[in-house]
Amino acid sequence: MEKKNLDWANIGFGYHQTDWRYVSNYKDGAWDEGGLTQDANIVLNECAGVLQYAQTVFEGLKAYTTEDGRIVTFRPDLNAERMEASAKRLEMPVFPKDRFVEAVAQVVKANAAYVPPYGSGATLYIRPYMFGSNPVIGVKPATEYQFRVFATPVGPYFKEGAKPIVIKVSDFDRAAPHGTGHIKAGLNYAMSLHAIVTAHAEGFEENMYLDPATRTKVEETGGANFIFITKDNKLVTPKSDSILPSITRRSIVYVAKEYLGMEVEEREVYFDEVKDFAECGLCGTAAVISPVGKINDHGKEICFPSGMEAMGPITQKLYDTLTGIQMGHIKAPEGWIKVIE
Repeated sequence: MEKKNLDWANIGFGYHQTDWRYVSNYKDGAWDEGGLTQDANIVLNECAGVLQYAQTVFEGLKAYTTEDGRIVTFRPDLNAERMEASAKRLEMPVFPKDRFVEAVAQVVKANAAYVPPYGSGATLYIRPYMFGSNPVIGVKPATEYQFRVFATPVGPYFKEGAKPIVIKVSDFDRAAPHGTGHIKAGLNYAMSLHAIVTAHAEGFEENMYLDPATRTKVEETGGANFIFITKDNKLVTPKSDSILPSITRRSIVYVAKEYLGMEVEEREVYFDEVKDFAECGLCGTAAVISPVGKINDHGKEICFPSGMEAMGPITQKLYDTLTGIQMGHIKAPEGWIKVIE
């Protein structure tokens, strides 16, 4: 199979339409058999539930070409489980886990020419999503839904190496106590847009959101979980009911314990203790880990000892180990890698 002739190193993180996507519709209490289509457009009634009341959830994962030439995805079963939790919270029907994983595999296989070659630094980003599709004018759940999966090639997140970023403590709340911060719903990301545009305008790469109840504890950014490294090389990750359970973070925690022999603490992290950590990073699907060099707290700077030149040494080990597993350099735990046949 011949790869598409794309400038893999320079395509950026944006939408590039590929040939095939998966569609399944829910009506009269059941999902249809679904299948692949070449039609990238969606036609909806003007009163569709998703347009009126933001009834939509989504996921994000990647397909890679490994060193031995296989095309693989990374832990798609966990994406399926997280979408199930998201759907239940928004009163949407659950798309079955096995069908979710199979739909992802079908889309990747059908678009194999768009999976970047090994060594390019690029990947195929996969976006499963679901939305209310029938007209809804009263405030209530839709009765019909559409589940879709599309894929788009994306360039390397760090074209010139992972340089540490500067972030700010946000004055906005990302989620409400007992709200929807723990699910991957479009409405949460809409809420974060003003905050991230504001941060960018002020010269910062991202926001650090504090807990909405007391504003004393670290939560997450608009699209990634935090990891911290203590001065005695422990991994610390914030624990909260209002942050998204990142699959990348869960994988990093396992790698730290089982591959690097590190002590790991998953607990509430108070903002007052952040100044005492040695390293800080943001973890998520897109970048795996983005190192943080400084946090600006309303004009006061917290500068991590790892500095602004490169990832801290422990963060780098975590990054190298996890990406090594994804790319096939390092043996993966059972069930982490799904090979696309």
